[in-house]
Amino acid sequence: MKNLNRTGISQKLNNVLYFLAGVLSVVIVVILVIGVQTKAQNTDPGDFSLNNSADTDTKGQEIAQSNAHESEVVEKWQEGTIDYKGKYYQYKNNLKNYLFMGIDTDDAVYNMDTKDTGYQSDAIFLVVADSKEEKLSVITINRNTMTQIERFTGSGVSMGKAVSQLCVQHAYGDGKKLSCSRVKNAVSELFSNIPIHGYVSMNMGAIPYMNDAIGGVNVTVLQDLDYESKGVNLRKGENVTLNGQEAYCYLRGRDINDFDSATDRLRRQEQYISSFLEKLKTSSDRATEIVNIYEAVDDYLVTDLNFSRVMESLLNYDYSPEDMFTVPGETRIGTDEHEEYYIDEEAFQDLIIEVFYEEK
Repeated sequence: MKNLNRTGISQKLNNVLYFLAGVLSVVIVVILVIGVQTKAQNTDPGDFSLNNSADTDTKGQEIAQSNAHESEVVEKWQEGTIDYKGKYYQYKNNLKNYLFMGIDTDDAVYNMDTKDTGYQSDAIFLVVADSKEEKLSVITINRNTMTQIERFTGSGVSMGKAVSQLCVQHAYGDGKKLSCSRVKNAVSELFSNIPIHGYVSMNMGAIPYMNDAIGGVNVTVLQDLDYESKGVNLRKGENVTLNGQEAYCYLRGRDINDFDSATDRLRRQEQYISSFLEKLKTSSDRATEIVNIYEAVDDYLVTDLNFSRVMESLLNYDYSPEDMFTVPGETRIGTDEHEEYYIDEEAFQDLIIEVFYEEK
């Protein structure tokens, strides 16, 4: 086990925040929520169970079935060894895997009337916490990854599985925990049925409130952005403190007519997060600002995690830039003119072995 050689909870928290700074904007909210709820809840530190007591208007039976499936998967992954490229490996049973999603809507979270017209997940990634090595890894997953998803009618009857963009899976559900649990199942299957121990999603309409709650975020603009309807005109190279609407366009805006424009947007998101966290880190009253941000975005969040226990664990973990990964593949234009991301299967299996397995 590593000796982290760090002093104080504050320094540990800052290192965790800077590690997550390379991923999408929903991570900011995740850390803030964890910090606030850690102070607000008096939870048994030994309790790492999921908290499914909220949002009782979702289909509890289906969620319970999902969790039961997860338990079966955990047992399966802890069995035996596998032979891969002439070596033997065993799954690391000391891992906790968490799914994070940014949902493509400006609305606060609400229960969908039908189960086939919901919103897509624009940002999808896994945070992998290794308790043995005391380190974190992040795996970003392209929203347009072509994989098996389960489709449903408006009344919630399954129509079976079909290959489609992963982002579409969230649309088949209630917009809340049912939608999230279905994405969790799809991502688990994509990763050869690894267990996923919890999820957090944030509707992206929270971005202006998140930005303004900290008094704006300073960036050097990476590319020209013009959104006249929102009064946003940003020029490449200029240094600005983004207001709420500017931050919204900076983090969400892209020209769908430009091939692979989602990659340009990802670069802006990474830059914004680094600036956001640096401002929060140097704040003279960070605790108050964290509470203000959480209160501003609370209505836009869905989760099944016990935040208190997760935070206690993550504070002790180390990180390295080498532990940030992207599911390998390439973007192509599909027959319906939409972008489709096809995984490099061999490279993906190498990634799974590297992150989730140890040589036996």
